[in-house]
Amino acid sequence: QVIVEESGGGLVQAGGSLRLSCAVFGRTYSTFVMGWFRQAPGREREFVAGIRWKGDVTTYADSVKGRFTISGNNNENTMSLQMNSLSPEDTGVYYCAVRTQPYGLVYSSRDYDYWGQGTQVTVSS
Repeated sequence: QVIVEESGGGLVQAGGSLRLSCAVFGRTYSTFVMGWFRQAPGREREFVAGIRWKGDVTTYADSVKGRFTISGNNNENTMSLQMNSLSPEDTGVYYCAVRTQPYGLVYSSRDYDYWGQGTQVTVSS
């Protein structure tokens, strides 16, 4: 069994910063990719950023490039998302996700196997 836990959400003013963290417990030996997704009210869940442990390859959604930075430690199965220059459009529930299969699309939520409960990020204007 794999348990995924996020932390670090909160309320921030536009232009501010937040740092989200994620930790994975359990069958961590088969973690290939970790990613962040978010879901705003009335909208579908969307990809934010992901990191593939082999080669430490990072991928970002166009909407967050240059503002968000994903990082992680494969040995500890932890991941962080540094979010700068936040805007109200970044508001939503942010989910950490884990893929335990070697193949799949980093930006596709269907290719992830385990999810955290989510942490709320609210950016006020």
